[in-house]
Amino acid sequence: MGVKISTKWLGEMRFESTNPSGHSLFIDAGEDNGGKSEGYRPKALMLSGLAGCSGLDVAALIKKMKLDVDDFTIEIDANLTEEHPKYYDKVAMHFHFYGNNLHEKKLQRAVDLSVEKYCGVMEMFRQFAEVDVKTFFHDQSA
Repeated sequence: MGVKISTKWLGEMRFESTNPSGHSLFIDAGEDNGGKSEGYRPKALMLSGLAGCSGLDVAALIKKMKLDVDDFTIEIDANLTEEHPKYYDKVAMHFHFYGNNLHEKKLQRAVDLSVEKYCGVMEMFRQFAEVDVKTFFHDQSA
């Protein structure tokens, strides 16, 4: 089954893109490229897609495993090549878990399952980038 989106030019460097969820997002270039920064940058949006895909996996596994997590964030730092077409050749993805009663072994298992088995966006990124994933636990009971 295919996924369909429609992306409409709104003039200058701005676009509106639909999503199968029924929501739309705006894409725009920065001022240095003729835009007004009134939307997402396409390449950065790919990184948000990667974080969101893996994040949804981990959130589902936290619920399924009944783990106690106050909060978690995913930080991504990516290197863009110099030559055109510019693409991400190295991606560092850091999971940060916060809480008073973190079950580190199970949380690491959740991250590993997403990264190695479930996240399709991760698999796509692996076709063109070296992806380095690290997990950090922030015990707040101290």
